[in-house]
Amino acid sequence: MKYGGVWIRGFAQALDYVFLSLFFFPVTYLVKGTWLMFPEDHLWIIFDPLCAIFLIVIFAYFILLEGLTGVTIGKLILGLKVLSVDGKKITLRQSVIRNFGRLLDGLPMFNILGIVSIARSPIKQRIGDKIAKTVVASLR
Repeated sequence: MKYGGVWIRGFAQALDYVFLSLFFFPVTYLVKGTWLMFPEDHLWIIFDPLCAIFLIVIFAYFILLEGLTGVTIGKLILGLKVLSVDGKKITLRQSVIRNFGRLLDGLPMFNILGIVSIARSPIKQRIGDKIAKTVVASLR
């Protein structure tokens, strides 16, 4: 099995965020009257209920798509798929674990721990993957 490395996975995630932005920007405009929110646009200085909804949508997007299909839009476009380490389809439970593992992978900033973890792992696992016993396979 060939595994997805740092660059292709990062690009897939960037594509996912572009896709999500196609929803977030218009909703932000409809709700707030602006395409981008700045601190003065937030209800609570640095945070806003709309941001909380977006965070929930982001987690649901990754958890549900990967848990049900093994792919997100970005992974599909780039030929990547999340699998269990034994090569089988992941469970919804594994998807929840690997995606909440993003909170660890993102530390201390800019996903540094996740990047280092993928680069040093023989099967290209980030911390969330190790905990969930999953891998990102390249289907090409």
